[in-house]
Amino acid sequence: MRIAQIAPLTEAVPPKLYGGTERVVHWLTEELVALGNDVTLFASGDSKTSAKLDATWPKALRLDGSVRDPFALHLVMLERVRQKCDNEEFDFLHFHLDYYPFSLFSRQPTPFVTTLHGRLDLPEHQPVFTTFSSIPVISISNAQRRPVPQANFIRTIYHGLPEKLLMPRPMTRSYLAVLGRIAPEKGVDRAIRIAIRCGIPLKIAAKIDRADQEYYDEVIRPLMDHPLIEYIGEIGDHEKSDFLSGAIGLLVPIDWPEPFGLVMIEAMACGTPVIAYNRGSVAEIVEEDLTGFIVEDEISAVAAIGRLAQIDRDAVRRQFEARFTVHRMALDYLAAYRSLLEAPESRIKLVSSAE
Repeated sequence: MRIAQIAPLTEAVPPKLYGGTERVVHWLTEELVALGNDVTLFASGDSKTSAKLDATWPKALRLDGSVRDPFALHLVMLERVRQKCDNEEFDFLHFHLDYYPFSLFSRQPTPFVTTLHGRLDLPEHQPVFTTFSSIPVISISNAQRRPVPQANFIRTIYHGLPEKLLMPRPMTRSYLAVLGRIAPEKGVDRAIRIAIRCGIPLKIAAKIDRADQEYYDEVIRPLMDHPLIEYIGEIGDHEKSDFLSGAIGLLVPIDWPEPFGLVMIEAMACGTPVIAYNRGSVAEIVEEDLTGFIVEDEISAVAAIGRLAQIDRDAVRRQFEARFTVHRMALDYLAAYRSLLEAPESRIKLVSSAE
């Protein structure tokens, strides 16, 4: 199949720094190529891929200080895709740009779908998904769908990692872990309080976005001045296996409608159980008593930490292999593509693959 993957230009594919969407696009693109498909990746010029790369701009926009209007370059990229569709270069288009392609690509014949990677609970999303209620979209969890039931969700497809990207390592398990990004919705302050109440060291491997620097300075930094708390900073994939394997458990005390949460399956890949607040996708990703515990507050999180020793870490890894590999994700996407190729006009609503 001739497939176009259209990624945001914000980060390279894969990203050099933080970038969940671009990592998923990279893994999916590589797996689609490995499965024998003819794939073109529309992304920044510093992307690395075994697919054909069509670069709208030479450098990821977040790393290019000369770009002040990223929407302009995304508009150019969308037009490049449309022109290639006029030349019938693709059988299918897969967008990772939220609602940007809805209007233009609903007016051309090449079948397409958009994976929605972010939150959908903002008021401005309501008129978008009402106006474009026939456009096929894919959710990354069933919870993500709740605010916009009028959208044409054809399938839920959970993210997947390369099976051997992260592996369990024989490490002494001596601390709780936080992984990802320091921001108000991520609940790092709650993680710190939970660890201190348990008397267990907490290691925080997380980046600080410029937008969250004030939050870090005013809320998080004062809490770091405790002998149990260690801030490591941002880490790459090559460091995560050791970091997560050495953890008693991963804390995910979020306070927002998490659409998916890659950190949870990264922990599972290392056999590390997860303790997460019951928000957004958590109840779909974490299996109670098998891969971790779902909690409501700091008190129940502290209680769950006392039960972590009951979790079979080999079973956690097996659940990752069964549910969250990139091979499974790619096969699910190919099934979605074929369903739309067979009935592109009817926009048949398929039963969620995750239900």
